[in-house]
Amino acid sequence: MSNELLEALTLLEKEKNIPKETLLDAIENSLITACKNHFGKSDNIKVQMDSQTCEYHVYQEKEIVEQAEDPVTQMSLSSAKMIDSKYELGDIINIEVKSKEFGRIATQNAKNVILQKIREEERKVLYDEYYSKEKDVVTGIVQRYAGKNISINLGKVDAVLNESEQVKGETFQPTERIKVYVLEVKSTNRGPKILVSRTHPELVKRLFESEVTEVKDGIVEIKSIAREAGSRTKIAVWSNDPDVDPVGACVGMNGARVNTIVKELRGEKIDIINWNENPAMLIENALSPAKVISVIADAEEKNAKVVVPDYQLSLAIGKEGQNARLAARLTGFKIDIKSETQAREAGDFMDYENDYEDEEYDDEYYDDEYYDEEYEAGDGGYDGEDETEVGGYDGEDETINSDFEGEESEYDAEGYETKDDPDGGGTIYGSEVPIGNEVLTEDMERTENEEQEEDKKRAEDESLTEDGEPKDNAEQLEDGEKGGGYDE
Repeated sequence: MSNELLEALTLLEKEKNIPKETLLDAIENSLITACKNHFGKSDNIKVQMDSQTCEYHVYQEKEIVEQAEDPVTQMSLSSAKMIDSKYELGDIINIEVKSKEFGRIATQNAKNVILQKIREEERKVLYDEYYSKEKDVVTGIVQRYAGKNISINLGKVDAVLNESEQVKGETFQPTERIKVYVLEVKSTNRGPKILVSRTHPELVKRLFESEVTEVKDGIVEIKSIAREAGSRTKIAVWSNDPDVDPVGACVGMNGARVNTIVKELRGEKIDIINWNENPAMLIENALSPAKVISVIADAEEKNAKVVVPDYQLSLAIGKEGQNARLAARLTGFKIDIKSETQAREAGDFMDYENDYEDEEYDDEYYDDEYYDEEYEAGDGGYDGEDETEVGGYDGEDETINSDFEGEESEYDAEGYETKDDPDGGGTIYGSEVPIGNEVLTEDMERTENEEQEEDKKRAEDESLTEDGEPKDNAEQLEDGEKGGGYDE
């Protein structure tokens, strides 16, 4: 009997993860219950059980009296002397009770006690197991639709995916495997009740932890996350190792890591940005892919004013305000987005750009003066008298920028401010010599040629008389008149 009981307890321990000691306690309680049903009371019942061999004995304690009035708790002295002659009045004698003596009802009650204890322990084990998985991601198999809710089998228990926790537009087929986020585990009389979700932002975070080794090891941290389930998610990441790129680690080679997560989320778009302790930089990153001109953030009031180019306003706001809404959730700031034109009209945007342009034009003026000095020191082709005609300016600062007024600045890929030269010379870089000087050189060469032609013409004029006749002929005519006329 003890060997069979030991084998049964060992099998239950493996199948249901119930400790053997717990099962032995259940058997002991069942025997006490059976004795109570059989004898009417169990105050004097003692059970001895060996945990190694599962051998047990049940004893009934009785007090030795002269004449027994209650046979359950008392025994007469004469009856005790028949068992052992050493017993005296007032002693306690242990009488062993055989389980075979129990009736059918007592046996059934003992069985029910054991089964009830096993069920309670099984529910407790399941509750402890899944309670440890709370706020984590588990894989389940879709069982059936219960109205608008979905029943998902997690292995040993079924979980409930409520309608409010389902992604709009997602449909599942029975036996389909999906990953869900465990919201809450409740203990009930029928076992643990598990509520799961497919819309919680932590689902994306846990998926990155399972897919990206750097996130799991703590090298890369997910600082903040904002999600609109089924549409788009934004996450801000930070690296504790300067040699590790947090965005690159999450994206993976050729996007392998993030694509796995996108596939699990049924095509949901994921934006990964760099976390920054500076709120303005963080807001600028959060509004990507839109470009930002300026951000003014108030850390105490938790609000920010953002200026974007006119053509980027719709991209910064996003479809139905989604991009701005997710950026606000990600950063925790209330974000007011305005276009550059709106900001200028409202006076919220300081025109740093124009100040920058003025500095660039001053640099160009000094460069032009440098070239003017070189030409003045040349061969005399440029004598300084034709400054207005040759250089296009008269030496005063006000006329230097006259050809550039009213034009907007643009920036090339390297960050230089660029302008189209008004004389058609090309592009002017803010830190380079103006290309317009090449036009100045051509004008000077053209002026020198004109001067040479004027000198040549002046020389020819000097060789003619006022009547247009050659000077030599005029002199010969004068000599002939003095000599008496012209002899034919």
